[in-house]
Amino acid sequence: MEWLSAENVVAVGTAVIGVVASAVMVWYERRVPRRKRIGYRVQMDNPVGDDVRSGRANVRLGLFDEAPGMADATLVLLRIENDGSQSIAGDDYTSRERHGLTAVFTDRTIRGVSVTQPPGTDHLMDHFTPAAGLSYEGGTLRIPRVPLNRGEHFKLLVLLSGGDVGCPIRIVGGIRDGEVHPNRSATPDDTLPLFSRAARISTVLLTACVVTLAAIVVLRDDDAAPIGCERGTLRITGSTAFAPAIQELAQQYEKHCGGSTITVDARGSEAGVHDLAALGAQSERSARSVIAFSDGPAADGPRELFGTRVALSVFTLVVNDDIQLRQGLSLDDVRRVYRGGITRWRQLDAGLPDLPVVLVSRNAESGTRQIFQRRVLGAWERVPSTSLDCVRKDDATAPVTRCELDSTQKVLDTVAEVPGAIGYSELTLATGHKGLRPVALDGAAASVADIENGRSDYPYRGVEYAYTYNRPPAGSLAASFLAYVVQGTGESVIRAHGQLSCSASKALRMCDDGGRG
Repeated sequence: MEWLSAENVVAVGTAVIGVVASAVMVWYERRVPRRKRIGYRVQMDNPVGDDVRSGRANVRLGLFDEAPGMADATLVLLRIENDGSQSIAGDDYTSRERHGLTAVFTDRTIRGVSVTQPPGTDHLMDHFTPAAGLSYEGGTLRIPRVPLNRGEHFKLLVLLSGGDVGCPIRIVGGIRDGEVHPNRSATPDDTLPLFSRAARISTVLLTACVVTLAAIVVLRDDDAAPIGCERGTLRITGSTAFAPAIQELAQQYEKHCGGSTITVDARGSEAGVHDLAALGAQSERSARSVIAFSDGPAADGPRELFGTRVALSVFTLVVNDDIQLRQGLSLDDVRRVYRGGITRWRQLDAGLPDLPVVLVSRNAESGTRQIFQRRVLGAWERVPSTSLDCVRKDDATAPVTRCELDSTQKVLDTVAEVPGAIGYSELTLATGHKGLRPVALDGAAASVADIENGRSDYPYRGVEYAYTYNRPPAGSLAASFLAYVVQGTGESVIRAHGQLSCSASKALRMCDDGGRG
């Protein structure tokens, strides 16, 4: 029978081993008595006033040299954690005093205490008050009866004087049906504790099962489905420059995630963001199924718009093939052209044809245009639109013919058809397009590889943002698709389309500072 293939037999066998190993561990955990445990560890014990090496120079902090008795100040970071199998309530502490535990710092005097806790445990701070038993005297710190759920912890940063770094630190106190014990330090120089024998055996068995099953999956299907597939419908709008990459990602997601339908309706960055904002104002539920991609950050959007940096896009100026700019253009030349100061190409170079300059621009809702204005022109395009078809000048008194188009593809096609035309586009879309050529800026050619490897300071680039109306909820198709875009598969697809994923290590810094690099 077909299902009795070697692969299936191995898969079933490893699955059975995994189930048996899990059942053994469940039995073991049920047999072993459940206990309440509080552990503590010293994560830092450092001098404050010693010489500290910073860069190439020695700098003496000397923060407390002038304070009486503080020249030998030290800082201790103490972590107290519930590492048992049960939650601990305030009345589980066995101390007869108001406080629950006592920390003793041998040969040192406490000068101050600060309490920190991880995100999501703000409720613990209500217990760190003098009324709850928090106090210190000499080298003794009294810790309140802090309730801790399984896995919760808090930290005490203690400023001390006197004594030496490494003097014994211990915590005393008791827990009903449990214990208070020191844990191994989590500092980098210390060795982590070994697993128990049962844990080692179970880990080896389960790891072997997982590795075997993963190998079977990889060998049988090279196109693994993304983790966290969700069903439903999703509409992608916004950037036309980023649309090809998103269309491929949407097709791949639909292929691997049955029951998902993703449509791409690219109509310009600003138009997409405005549509999302308007839809969210009417119905936040409807807006959850829309993502708007924008070339650059959305301007003046409502605070409900939540942006995710997705990719670093590289753009380029393009000219009609008749205009052979051997050295490209300087930024100053580009600004003169787009101010209307250059009306014929021969004014820039006597070797250029005597053709009128035709400015083929994107409309005001284009993110590509906004990045061009911000990164190249340093101002808005000052020449108003003077032509509807990019050929006939509707205003005979205007010095330059200028038209506006609503997609990157239309700009490229028009520049290729109209003699003397100049426009701008996302780099990959322009590469290989017949009838036009890219323009270097200040001697730097548009090159993703050069920017990625730090060999070029090419200016015309910007960050691609994905906007949702508020943060997409976990388990939604929007959240799942965005995770797919910014992780492994998305990174490779984005790179194949000539952009750099913001999750790639070489693009992280440039994405964080808005593409400036």
